[in-house]
Amino acid sequence: MNRAMKTVLLTGGGGFFGTRFRTTFRHSFNIVSTDVAELDILDREKVADAFNLIKPDYVIHAAAIALTGFCNENPDKCREINVTGALNVGQAAKEHGARMIFLSSEQVFNGNGEAGPYSETDTPAPDTVYGKNKLEAEGLLAELLDELVVLRFCWMFGVPERGLPVVNNLLWDAVRSILSGKPVKASPNEYRGVTYVNDVVDRFDRIMDLDPGIYHVGSFTEKSRYDLARHILVEMGLEARIDELLIRDDEAYREHPRDARLDTGKIGRAGIPFTESSEAISRCIREYSLKV
Repeated sequence: MNRAMKTVLLTGGGGFFGTRFRTTFRHSFNIVSTDVAELDILDREKVADAFNLIKPDYVIHAAAIALTGFCNENPDKCREINVTGALNVGQAAKEHGARMIFLSSEQVFNGNGEAGPYSETDTPAPDTVYGKNKLEAEGLLAELLDELVVLRFCWMFGVPERGLPVVNNLLWDAVRSILSGKPVKASPNEYRGVTYVNDVVDRFDRIMDLDPGIYHVGSFTEKSRYDLARHILVEMGLEARIDELLIRDDEAYREHPRDARLDTGKIGRAGIPFTESSEAISRCIREYSLKV
């Protein structure tokens, strides 16, 4: 699809990913960004009206309640937003011939007993409400739409930027702990690929034109969460203070190690590779001059 001045409807545009997408591509696309104040995705008529007005070529559906604990405590409310809301957007996309990019999560594999990394052909077994919501929405949207790209993101990290929000993430949580004088606590029994948010955003114009299907998106690593936290401190120039700043949490996940890593080979073979997690962390630290 020729992207020249195509119109993109972005839901969840006020979030961690959405704000950075808008900033990066504001001169490449006609981006109409909405959040809960501008578009109630539970109101099918308002969603239809928005599509009639905007006439998008693409819709990037980033709107969701992604807080794991909140979702577990409020399953009905979260399913409404994460599943029903997504279907309302998907139905409007179908009626208008818009290509839908649906943002999903590694949490669809949270309950899998075998170790990762997981490929797109592995069967997910989510054990959180958020993961179950995302997997259900993926399936229902696939039944509805031919032009559907599902992106299962690894855990993204980044730092605060002027006017842009930041969410809890491995790198920024470590920086905040250091600033507050509290040590970082990390488990050697937990494995997750962590992805630099700017790596995702910088590639997103190409991601939008992938063939329809499910893609695992982000960086892979062989390192545990403890190893990545240690890497952050070394890269920040704090190697001499590791014993003071980092606590090795051997008890967490000791009985059942957690491995939520995604095999991102498919998107790499499609010409959109990502660097290994520790390399991405090092680059982010350099770009934002976080070395002390």
